[in-house]
Amino acid sequence: MILPRYRIQPSLIPGAGKGLFVNEPVPAGRILVAPDAIADTFRLDQILCRPDREQALAASVRWFEDRFTVSLDWPDECYINHDFEPTGLWHLGFVFAARDLDAGEEVTVDYRHLLGEGQQESFRDARSGQPIVGWSWTESLRRSTAQLARLVAV
Repeated sequence: MILPRYRIQPSLIPGAGKGLFVNEPVPAGRILVAPDAIADTFRLDQILCRPDREQALAASVRWFEDRFTVSLDWPDECYINHDFEPTGLWHLGFVFAARDLDAGEEVTVDYRHLLGEGQQESFRDARSGQPIVGWSWTESLRRSTAQLARLVAV
């Protein structure tokens, strides 16, 4: 579920296709996306054994520890693109505004949180050209928790 008003349009990130853009200002620390309608989770090895493996991998997101969701119906949340300097923070399935966002800004997250440990994305970071390689669950949780704590500190 995407909470602020938004639109899907061509991304500003080279090669990214479409992106998700907020239609209204969003203050830092506010929830942009909240999980909903999660029917099941899978281990990465289960996804890799599927007959539609490539499609399932492209539509998978690490939810927690070694569990992933697969959204083959491609909901609008799937249009959130990667950036090593994201406008959104992925934390336990929620996406928070990583800073104050102006209306019209594209929502991005760091895909290293969404991939399995050592799993490499099929494309590289558009800005740096660096590979996008998943962090361990512990590293992802450590980083996102610390960043969220900074965002909500009063």
